[in-house]
Amino acid sequence: MTCQALRRASGAGYGLVVSMRHVALLRGFNVGGRNLVSMSDLRAVFTGAGFDDVSTYIASGNVLFNAAPSDHLESDIETMLAERLDLAVVVAVRTAAQLQQVLQGAPAGFGTQPDAYYSDVVFCKAPLESGRVMEVIRPREGVDMAWSGDGVVYFQRLGERRSQSRLSTLASTPEYQLMTIRTWSTTTRLAELAS
Repeated sequence: MTCQALRRASGAGYGLVVSMRHVALLRGFNVGGRNLVSMSDLRAVFTGAGFDDVSTYIASGNVLFNAAPSDHLESDIETMLAERLDLAVVVAVRTAAQLQQVLQGAPAGFGTQPDAYYSDVVFCKAPLESGRVMEVIRPREGVDMAWSGDGVVYFQRLGERRSQSRLSTLASTPEYQLMTIRTWSTTTRLAELAS
């Protein structure tokens, strides 16, 4: 995809277009020695494609940017990363408002006991729905707890037994290709930064 095409997708150059704050969540980015890219290079690619006010948060593939609403942002960004950085990564995009909804939709007390529980948010990329993730996740009794949300699954693991958690089994499912996971602290910080 050319920079011109991405500018069109983001609404640049088409008169008065309302721009919204978005967060792109890249799966498998800078993890385990794979898909290694500096944050400055990642920001440069987004900026060069016509996205505005681009910033990154920690080195695990969280990009904040402004763009016009589009149903094609995820696929456009995946194509851009493949062409510009030779990266084949899954991208889930959420608006600032959607991230706020993730915070507001969390189960009561979720993420409030970080010394006792590891709390994560599984972000689903369409057409994957949270109900389907709940079918394949199979929490281990006494270790894991999971709740379905709007486009997400909230997953909590007992810290002292986290090695027994079934969260890692998601990676062996076909559904894993349409999801990315963020810790609760990363999710809340991204929501703060996006707002």
